[in-house]
Amino acid sequence: MSKFKINKTYAEINKKIKAGKVVVVTADEMVEVVKENGPEEAAREVDVVTTGTFAPMCSSGAFINFGHSKPGIKASKTWLNNVPAYGGIAAVDCYIGATEPCEEDPLNRVHPGEFNYGGGHVIHDLVAGEKVHLLATAYGTQCYPSRRIEKMVTLDDLPYAVLCNPRNAYQNYACAINLTSKTVYTYMGVLKPRGSNANYSTSGQLSPLFNDPLCKTIGIGTRIFLGGGTGYVSFHGSQHNPNVESTPMGAPVRPARTLMVTGDLKQMDPKFLVGVSILGYGPSLSVGLGIPIPILNEEMAAYTGVSNDDLFTQILDYGNDYPTGNAKSLQQVSYGELMSGTIRFQGNDVPTTPLSSIVRAREICGILKQQISRGEFLITEPQGALP
Repeated sequence: MSKFKINKTYAEINKKIKAGKVVVVTADEMVEVVKENGPEEAAREVDVVTTGTFAPMCSSGAFINFGHSKPGIKASKTWLNNVPAYGGIAAVDCYIGATEPCEEDPLNRVHPGEFNYGGGHVIHDLVAGEKVHLLATAYGTQCYPSRRIEKMVTLDDLPYAVLCNPRNAYQNYACAINLTSKTVYTYMGVLKPRGSNANYSTSGQLSPLFNDPLCKTIGIGTRIFLGGGTGYVSFHGSQHNPNVESTPMGAPVRPARTLMVTGDLKQMDPKFLVGVSILGYGPSLSVGLGIPIPILNEEMAAYTGVSNDDLFTQILDYGNDYPTGNAKSLQQVSYGELMSGTIRFQGNDVPTTPLSSIVRAREICGILKQQISRGEFLITEPQGALP
């Protein structure tokens, strides 16, 4: 016998979606529902909670097949808009990583701001319908005699283009500060000296893995919103680490779980897949990602009812400690404090800045809510659990 008073199945919720009778709320709305009615009544009332996040996700990229040439080529080196793409896959397949820099735009320039273009921008340009310059070279074989092809391509020209991101939707991340006497340039943004500002990158109570902290409904095969289209959780992501300290509600207080995700690049929207340049660090890709959480029981209702005040992260010194690999927590801080715009740190009021867009994350939650309410997006039961 189940320990829960409310017990729904994926099939029952999908039946309600198809019939137009499903009750869907966003993660923001669920905080208020649980606060007012409690988890049991919330689980009775709500069927699905939508979540969302939009932020730079460096561990992203795309597998691309650019089609056979005449005569054929077995490309060993490939460039897209002069950004190297790994070619050691098959004859005309390559993988372009979001953080790979354009060869004409090296990172070691005197002024960090000059570093602008990379793999994330190539992916964005393709999704936006722009023409991209393709160059591939080869050593030539009897079955693939061509040694070079060069042409302009669009996403429609490519026989195959799949976004495949090894590490997305980080379940919590550190808050970065700099205690040195000089400005430092990091993937967490520009950090001013002597703790003058603090940057963070999580959508808090909207974040997918904060709403299912133990991944009880998120697993291999889960259908998700990805880059404006439909994608899937394909595996646990790199740096996946669930063995960290957590709150009583299971939410980790340090970086923990991650997801590997895939989706058809041709379905995606450049609004939710944006190439970015991080000053002094290099190119990346901001990814829009949302996951619907089925409210199977009151436990899932309680998880999705957490607020920013219930979620915590650690402040790390990215000036002294992080580069050495010896970063230790300087202070624990809630996302409620971070999102207020100011935190109290070592006796000072420090302004905070998010790298993630809460506005865009809310938009993703709203889009998913509409799609599910219209019967256009069914939830999927995981076919395999994450570690």
